[in-house]
Amino acid sequence: MYRTAVLYSVLLIAPAALTAQQPTVPHDSVQGAVHAVDLRARSVDVMTGVGFALRMVHLQVPATVPITSREAGQRESIKLSELKLGDVIRVSFGGRATGFVAYTIERVGRMETGVESKP
Repeated sequence: MYRTAVLYSVLLIAPAALTAQQPTVPHDSVQGAVHAVDLRARSVDVMTGVGFALRMVHLQVPATVPITSREAGQRESIKLSELKLGDVIRVSFGGRATGFVAYTIERVGRMETGVESKP
């Protein structure tokens, strides 16, 4: 009887303990244009959407997050301060109690500003 109780308690407690120790896995991703970068708060706002359905995603960016740029087919590391308004980025992120936290950021391009008029 005692062995059965111990076995059941181990089988019930072990999965919960292992889950608590596993690192957070990205559960979502977003691709869009950089709308704002706050270097003091280490955050970035990404504007994304389809058609007229736009949404803003506010992401915290810890210092350990890898930020890369895909220039001329090569990936190079960049700093958060190098992200500019209108840069097109792809971010994998997850939710925490404090909000969304970025896990990886990749700059995939830059948007052109303004529209040239052609007569």
